[in-house]
Amino acid sequence: GLGRMGGNMRERLRAAGHEVVGYDRNPEVSDISDLAELADRLAAPRAVWLMVPAEVTDATIDRVAEVLSPGDLIIDGGNSRFSDDAARAERLSRRGIGYLDVGVSGGVWGRENGYALMVGGDPEHVRRLMPIFDALKPPGEFGFVHAGPVGAGHYAKMVHNGIEYGLMQAYAEGYELLTRSELVTDVPGVIKSWRSGTVIRSWLLDLLDQALDGDPELASIRGYVEDTGEGRWTVDEGVRLAVPLHVIAAALFARFTSRQDESPAMKAVAALRQQFGGHAVRRP
Repeated sequence: GLGRMGGNMRERLRAAGHEVVGYDRNPEVSDISDLAELADRLAAPRAVWLMVPAEVTDATIDRVAEVLSPGDLIIDGGNSRFSDDAARAERLSRRGIGYLDVGVSGGVWGRENGYALMVGGDPEHVRRLMPIFDALKPPGEFGFVHAGPVGAGHYAKMVHNGIEYGLMQAYAEGYELLTRSELVTDVPGVIKSWRSGTVIRSWLLDLLDQALDGDPELASIRGYVEDTGEGRWTVDEGVRLAVPLHVIAAALFARFTSRQDESPAMKAVAALRQQFGGHAVRRP
């Protein structure tokens, strides 16, 4: 997969001196025409890194495994559910193929800044891939962890993304309160002022400031927010392990609310207020 992240990862690896053969269904970005050519172009033992959507990962792994040989290694760097990893590793092991799950964070900025990597799998496989991990991660001591056995990398990335939901929601709510204030006349300026010297400074805050530089009132953006699954899985794990995740759960539900043109739940609340208290309701 050579999309927004996979394509940039290919270029970062090449810049570090690694030989990379990239395959994508889009022939304009692909180095080769099919997966069989991928196996032919790489000397054994091969390492094949997948960056595809979670819903097609299993099918892609099976297709790739058909052209690989014992001793090769598959790395899933997509946002797969951690509970799928053990079965994949077992399935591949019967072919003599290794498996690593790697949570990858860095977005479209990773090519320049590096990617945070959360790895799950056998220590031997991790050691073998360390030159690749070193090339992808940011310089310095941070940005890489061998989190544990197969599944641990995607688990760590799931929790990472759940935290991300909460952080983004907090910034968003503060932004909205500023826009409603009768006193604050320079909302983008306030956001910018927080970027240095405050305890809430972060890269996410920098990106919000950057977005406001281009569109001070965010007028070109609809308030509709998707989720790709990790927030839901994080909340599921909170329920399973009886860990209270108040902020992350609220941030997830806020995304669901954003997709409703008119909330049926809020209609019911308005109707109840009218019934028990005679409160006025707004008519369509």
